Amino acid sequence: MLSLQKPLIDHRIYTIALRKMPEFLEVFNTLAMPVLMETLGHPIGFYTSMVGPQNQFVHLWAYDDLADYERRCRARDTHPDFSAYLKASGHLITAQETRLIRAVDMHGLK
Repeated sequence: MLSLQKPLIDHRIYTIALRKMPEFLEVFNTLAMPVLMETLGHPIGFYTSMVGPQNQFVHLWAYDDLADYERRCRARDTHPDFSAYLKASGHLITAQETRLIRAVDMHGLK
């Protein structure tokens, strides 16, 4: 189970401006993904909302612990190419939520 191998998950939710999801996904894929793959590693996955709040883009990244999260986020934030993504996506994102969630071993519970 991946969550137990990497017990800390960064669960990000971006709310995208109405009718701007295709443009956001293009900007994210072109400008953010190369930096994220280099600094954060492989993601757990990417999702868009279908039911509930609309126009949301969700991505999940797994970490060993809080120190791993902080180290890799610092590498992302200081990467020389990351500012191009921030500039290009700023008008497309209306809100952002970042949650750090921990894995729970349900096998040991009775």
